[in-house]
Amino acid sequence: METRKLDKIYELVLRNNAKSQNQEETFQEQEIEDDPDNESTCSDDFTSATSPQNKDLADLPEAPFLTNIMVYFHYFTMVSFAVFSAWLRSTKIFKIKYPQELESQKEFPSLDNKFETLFINSIYRMATDVVNRPISSVPSTKLTIKERITNDYGWSYEFTGFSQNYGPCASAAINKIDEDGLSVCSTKHELGNTILQREVEKQVANFIGVEDAIIFPMGFGTNSMNISAFVNDDCIVFSDQLNHSSIVTGCRMSKATIKVFKHNDPIDLERVIRKTLPYGNPKKGGSKYKKILIIVEGIYSMEGTIVDLPAIVAIKKKYNAYLFLDEAHSIGAMGPNGKGVVDYFGMDPSDVDIMMGTLTKSFAAAGGYIGGSKKTIDHIRACSIGAIYGSVYSAPILAQIQSSIRIIEGRDGTNTGLKKINNLLRNSRYFRDRLKQMGFHVCGSRDSPVIPVMTYFISKVVAFGREALLRNLGVVSVGYPATPLTAARIRFCMCADHTKEQLDLALEIIDEVGTMLGIKYATVTEEMRNKKIVY
Repeated sequence: METRKLDKIYELVLRNNAKSQNQEETFQEQEIEDDPDNESTCSDDFTSATSPQNKDLADLPEAPFLTNIMVYFHYFTMVSFAVFSAWLRSTKIFKIKYPQELESQKEFPSLDNKFETLFINSIYRMATDVVNRPISSVPSTKLTIKERITNDYGWSYEFTGFSQNYGPCASAAINKIDEDGLSVCSTKHELGNTILQREVEKQVANFIGVEDAIIFPMGFGTNSMNISAFVNDDCIVFSDQLNHSSIVTGCRMSKATIKVFKHNDPIDLERVIRKTLPYGNPKKGGSKYKKILIIVEGIYSMEGTIVDLPAIVAIKKKYNAYLFLDEAHSIGAMGPNGKGVVDYFGMDPSDVDIMMGTLTKSFAAAGGYIGGSKKTIDHIRACSIGAIYGSVYSAPILAQIQSSIRIIEGRDGTNTGLKKINNLLRNSRYFRDRLKQMGFHVCGSRDSPVIPVMTYFISKVVAFGREALLRNLGVVSVGYPATPLTAARIRFCMCADHTKEQLDLALEIIDEVGTMLGIKYATVTEEMRNKKIVY
């Protein structure tokens, strides 16, 4: 009876998804349909954000065919010149300016292959001033960018505006240094499990609505060092094709069978499950898998798409699988209470077996967490290599996490947290709508604070970064190998503290540089171009 009910729920979800995919979802038609008075509003109400007509969860525009051909030709030209240049250097016709290995060590095994060396020396080095800019201030709405005189390469970004040199969070962190010092100099299983750390773990668990949580001082390691605690070679993992590198690393370390499904596509996920499970585990002679784990992200960091969580949960229940949800870019930034995509969709946290997130983007701290049932978290504490051998948090960082969560929850006696969540939503919608109106190819959901703009050409990404900086605008430039070869992009990350004036100034610069570089690939009608978008 329960299975039939789940089948019906899943069919309804997929039918709605298919219906929305069959509709033409051009920006012009959406805006005209939503607002007959030819005026687009950027509400800060998450209730309207979760209505079916606004859930463009996976808006990923495709490059025109000719553009794709030109991108491949562009790479071919760059690589050809790089190979020719490398040949000239090997014959001593050109002088080699970058460091070389000693003659006595040239017979040693190579640390990388020849193409990687060629790519780094001849292509990547040309763009290091754009893709590796040191930031010497807090990653707030205004940044101080240091010229290339240091090699510490510190950078970040944040959603909620807690990254400041002043205010309640900064004061709490400073006070904790006086009380508890900077480090306990021990692992958690020895002398590192402080009272303060347990308090923060309980606070995180309460915030995300689960029984217990455990925190780790490194976000990447929260995934890569813990997935192997859940699955092994007797298990199978179904992973979204655009999952983060930390998830990919964790899955590989687990030695589980890994099957990849199309990005944010529940229909393809079920197709892969149906195709795989009947044949059993090939590593164990076709025996039945002991555990099925589905891994997805709340917001995908390079696409800005929001996971279709209701459909994924329906599949998880239908096939008796476990669900691992990475909320690195959605916790603190999505939902009416800032509690991530589970909150955004109004779902029960118990629908997700393992909830992971980072404490950087929305909390201006460091590291990450894993939340779930007490039994699950106790298992991690006992079996995870990250929990057993990893270092622990510094006291001021724990104080920063405590303070920021208290503010988001409104436990500080103010409504500052709610204002930040609403401001972030308003800023995200306004900025995205304006970019689409200008004619850019913009990826992702309208409610996502991660807003990628496609340039397709790696050279245009680099040029955009340089030209924007000349106009005092810092942007994140992303290309291969962080993205597919033909999918270079500029990534904008909204902050709750951005004012409309700051956004308008940034948009003016983006419009100017985008026109100059010819990266406005979308078709915009005159009616849409003249449409007023209200902040």
